[in-house]
Amino acid sequence: MMKKYKIFVINPGSTSTKLALFENEHKILETNVFHDSSVLLQFPTVNAQLPYRKKLIMDFLSENHIDLSDVDAIVGRGGSCYPVASGVYVIDDKLIEDTAAGKGGMEHPSNLGVQLARELQKEFGGRIFMVDPPCVDELCDMARMTGIDGVPRHTNMHALNLRGVAMHHAKHVLGKKYEDCCFIVCHIDGGISVSAHRHGRIIDCNDAAGGDGPYTPTRIGSVSVADILEYVRDKDIDEVKKLCTRTGGFVSHFGTSSSDAVHKMAEEGNKKAIRVWDGMKYQIVKYIGAMAAVLGGRVDGILLTGGLLRFEDITQTIREQCGWIAPVSTYPGEVEHEALAAGALRVLRGEEEPKHYTGRPVWDGWHDED
Repeated sequence: MMKKYKIFVINPGSTSTKLALFENEHKILETNVFHDSSVLLQFPTVNAQLPYRKKLIMDFLSENHIDLSDVDAIVGRGGSCYPVASGVYVIDDKLIEDTAAGKGGMEHPSNLGVQLARELQKEFGGRIFMVDPPCVDELCDMARMTGIDGVPRHTNMHALNLRGVAMHHAKHVLGKKYEDCCFIVCHIDGGISVSAHRHGRIIDCNDAAGGDGPYTPTRIGSVSVADILEYVRDKDIDEVKKLCTRTGGFVSHFGTSSSDAVHKMAEEGNKKAIRVWDGMKYQIVKYIGAMAAVLGGRVDGILLTGGLLRFEDITQTIREQCGWIAPVSTYPGEVEHEALAAGALRVLRGEEEPKHYTGRPVWDGWHDED
């Protein structure tokens, strides 16, 4: 009889902390513990929210009579530590320290994931893990190149969802190991990641957190540097940074990040809305084509995931424009909790060795020059 493992997942976001409880692959519970934005604004930093979020989680567990005294593993969503290879990591003091310090260059509530896992371990025990944080870096050498000496490309992407979908599709649809497949995987939502997966590694992806790639509801997408310099001539640096990831895309065109509102305008015949919406789809298709070239046309599947798949025309356009490359499969929403639990489960079952965070970027520059 297969042993049953209890796994608790913690996934902090901007306005809530998502929680899930698994028994092996079976999800017993999933919920959002919401945080009022007016309360969060009282904290000067993301890290300062730690006691507040822990208390709300503990209150939720108590109010719902959830006993974690026999938990086998607690998994915290990864944050902005130094870039790492994909995989399951043991949460230790150095990982917590560097994530809290935002060594990966990003202050985001996901930085609380590993910290909250440690706090709950103090209460209940169990092993604590991080799985595929946004700073996963497995780019091939050519994907890092730019035309500026000393400025390599890097990426922050939806690694957890991208790899989770790819691993699920390989195992349950193709009956293969993820490491034996080549996929193009797209996370399409407020941020858009278009990634090339070759034999278990994400060898190329746009920098979704930096505004690179297709434009999105909030992000500017790739724009000519000359055009950007002209546009920002009379703007300060903070305004420009916000434009990259918070006030670009639909927000710049329409003053809203609501995809539902923009799609509704397009359906009602608003010509600008049609142009902006279709332009986003066009750019997604273009990046998929680029990743197909990176993989040499040897693609086992194009996998689509993310919240914007609720709009059928996005999927339809990608099927029409890219179906000749490989079969297109859809996974609406996200599989983050399943991916977090699955990573811990592989370690608990002895199917995968957990990795240990080194405190150094997985890639630290070129070493081939005299």
